[in-house]
Amino acid sequence: MQQFQQYIGGMFSDGSAQFESQDPATGKPWALMPEAREGDVNAAVDAAQTAFYSPEWAGMTPSQRGKLLHRLADLIADNAETLAALETRDTGKIIRETSAQVAYVAEYYRYYAGLADKIEGAHLPIDKPDMEVWLRREPVGVVAAVVPWNSQLFLSAVKIGPALAAGCTVVLKASEDGPAPMLEFARIFDQAGFPAGVLNVITGFGPKCGAVLTSHPKIDHVAFTGGPDTARHIVRNSAENLASTSLELGGKSPFIVFEDADIESAVNAQVSGIFAATGQSCVAGSRLVISNQIKDLFLKRLKEKAEAVVIGEPDDIATEVGPLCTTAQIQLAEALVSQSTQAGAKLITGGTALDRTGNFFPPTILDCSNAPETPCLTQEAFGPVLSVVGFDTEAEALQIANDTAFGLASGVFTKDLTRAHRMIRGIRAGIVWVNTYRAVSPMAPFGGHGLSGHGREGGIQAALDYTKVKAVWLRTSDEPIPDPFVMR
Repeated sequence: MQQFQQYIGGMFSDGSAQFESQDPATGKPWALMPEAREGDVNAAVDAAQTAFYSPEWAGMTPSQRGKLLHRLADLIADNAETLAALETRDTGKIIRETSAQVAYVAEYYRYYAGLADKIEGAHLPIDKPDMEVWLRREPVGVVAAVVPWNSQLFLSAVKIGPALAAGCTVVLKASEDGPAPMLEFARIFDQAGFPAGVLNVITGFGPKCGAVLTSHPKIDHVAFTGGPDTARHIVRNSAENLASTSLELGGKSPFIVFEDADIESAVNAQVSGIFAATGQSCVAGSRLVISNQIKDLFLKRLKEKAEAVVIGEPDDIATEVGPLCTTAQIQLAEALVSQSTQAGAKLITGGTALDRTGNFFPPTILDCSNAPETPCLTQEAFGPVLSVVGFDTEAEALQIANDTAFGLASGVFTKDLTRAHRMIRGIRAGIVWVNTYRAVSPMAPFGGHGLSGHGREGGIQAALDYTKVKAVWLRTSDEPIPDPFVMR
């Protein structure tokens, strides 16, 4: 089996232990991964802190940091094929998606390379005549970046890019499920010329790795993408080090289609919104909120497309839906479908794992219009499971859209511009896509409300979030400071 190593302090090494990584398409182990434990975590954090204060990094100008990030972006582009193949092999994400995404990941690093020397302070018009006061933005310190297995290269870029642009150093914990692309990324990063310890890449399991990292006394900020349950542990862990946190969590995003929408366009967007990435996306449009006037027509067309999807091996360019990453996801999806049909939801298509080797689950549609309490409307399946609810009025559509503890993404399909603006104002979510879905850009912030977390990734604000403000006071008078204890 292929063997991978962790990356600490500019050196590659085996972890304290090793574990097997499973190929989701075959269910069989294909590689040995380094398992980081407490000693490895401590070494990685120490390396990051040493690098943070080193003259090689701390003394580097922002423009120099930007040039290194540009070089890293070029190396990612040059190695995109290898990175995409590894992500497909280790996570089951289909090759047509990983190839496109890795190519775009390079653009995120280029964007933050350009921002590195544009993180500015400010001059304050202070109310004291003999003082000059200004604000400096300085790096927050050592960052623990924790990413899940889905889209790891992208989800790490939106943390590593702005953190390094701001002058921080990073310990990245790749997911224990499918860490191969991030461990290979470490080799590419090593070629870019950054000082040793600026980025450290480890992987391992929760109690012995993740908990040690996020509660470590030398960690200043924790950037996490994953589920709310793990996020709660991280917030509790951060009470030990008082680290700041940014949390990009799950979603139960409403995909709202009004009767005047372009049906073919909306159907295609819905297929992409829930069945692309095999539904393993935090912004998956997993709740179709559809006007009752067009519901039957829309579902008929959607069912046809869902059943025509090409399910196959993830490394086949013809495949449109690949396997789920883990067997646990299969079990979750099947349980959720079973519970929902028992609660009154109508199964339109799919619903059970395919009888073949690997973690394959078909596109699944559940009509929950007559079962408002069904579990699939509130629980994130993280698979290709779509729940459908009909509505009669705009107010009802908005109420259904906001009837969730999550608040990450949403979609609105309508030709009525004024209605679109009303929905934009009314939907409680960090992202509203109008007549499109799943569009992203390094220039646009990404994040949510409620159980979808807090903080934003992408855009200028993300780089600022990896800084802290220092107020500088400079007295301009040549007169001696008066003795405070002499009465005048």
